[in-house]
Amino acid sequence: MEKSNSIKKRKKLALHWRIIIGMIAGVLFSLVLLATPWGKEMTQLQRGGKFMELSNAAIFVSNWIKPVGNMFINSLKLIAVPLIFASLIKGVADLKDISKLSGMGLRTISIYVATTLIAVTIGLLVVNAIQPGTSISEETRDDLIASYAGDASQKINLAEEQREAGPLRALEDLIPNNIFFAASDNGNMLQVIVFALFFGIGLILIPSEKSSPVIAFFDGFNEVILKLIDLIMLVAPYGVFALLSALVVEAPNAELFIALFWYSLCVVVGLLLMIVFYVTIVFLYTKKRPSFFIKGIFPAQLLGFSTSSSAATLPVTMERVEEHLGVREEVTSFVLPIGATINMDGTSLYQAVAAIFIAQAFGMDLSLAAQLGIIATATLASIGSAAVPGAGMVMLVIVLAQAGIPEAGLALIFAVDRPLDMLRTSVNITGDAAVSMLVAKSLGKLEEPIQNG
Repeated sequence: MEKSNSIKKRKKLALHWRIIIGMIAGVLFSLVLLATPWGKEMTQLQRGGKFMELSNAAIFVSNWIKPVGNMFINSLKLIAVPLIFASLIKGVADLKDISKLSGMGLRTISIYVATTLIAVTIGLLVVNAIQPGTSISEETRDDLIASYAGDASQKINLAEEQREAGPLRALEDLIPNNIFFAASDNGNMLQVIVFALFFGIGLILIPSEKSSPVIAFFDGFNEVILKLIDLIMLVAPYGVFALLSALVVEAPNAELFIALFWYSLCVVVGLLLMIVFYVTIVFLYTKKRPSFFIKGIFPAQLLGFSTSSSAATLPVTMERVEEHLGVREEVTSFVLPIGATINMDGTSLYQAVAAIFIAQAFGMDLSLAAQLGIIATATLASIGSAAVPGAGMVMLVIVLAQAGIPEAGLALIFAVDRPLDMLRTSVNITGDAAVSMLVAKSLGKLEEPIQNG
């Protein structure tokens, strides 16, 4: 019996392979469906108060497949706030010394800001070298703006609300006036983190006989959440199947993708360079092989690619970094929740590329000072981006306004924003994992993982 169980265990396919199979199957399913005569047939429907023509394939996937993907994302988001709250309180309380907390915090924030500055700089170097905006004809530009004008105006209005806020609004928003209200919205993740840190500091400052029962509760609570993650990941292949199926049938006209090929290439090249940068610094500082790092974080990268949300992927990222990269829980519970909220290297790189691309498309020649301004604004904007799909687009409006680039140009990149959002989310997650390893190594809290694979 023991031999039979061991054979079954060896034959079990690794999580990242199951996710890859789900992604490929989702794409092929929608492509086949779109190729059938029934799938190609168009039907007029009323959506959002507007009449539009959709293929039967798009309607079927939207009604019967996409909800499965949405439920999968919602289940991950469901446990994101409880996981951050419990793990961060436990992580801070386990330090037993505020000086250790400040030391870890200073290292974490400093490395996150440094990697974000590097990401923006890489983005500017790549887009200035390739110059994708010069390939956009005036006719194509006008067509794109006309097609996505409504989406662009919505993002511009949201960004306008943020710009009208006072200079200290970002700091003011860090402090929630009601923790239950803050915990009810994943967009308020930073408020939950602040409260959890505050609560953890309180536990350090009271006598151990008083704090021990509370710490024990959150320790047990955290274990329950981790077990829920294991259960949710059993359906991950089906969730990503549904998400990728929906992405294929909702894709815009292929001709628009061709027009934006060079822009997409710039973003992809920049993101790949960031991956190389992460792998290199991890190898140089921790002496861990690139294959070790990529193999350990790969399932979280795939999940981030499928969900386009660092917050939704956070539970899996924490599990992979702890069990497969060897970072102690007290580090992951502090570094990764903060990273999922403020460390958006992929997003900041994309904002830099998008800003220059739009400027080039409108025939603008930005000065060095203007591009340095983009570095500063994109860095700050990425820190303020929520860890949810599409948030980077809102912050891009602020970057464009700072550089004097027409905000209507936002419509130029909507056609390919979703697939690029998936890629940059994977990079954001990779950056979080790399920084957690660097911080752990600097504190002597990097050890051999429980498993790697």
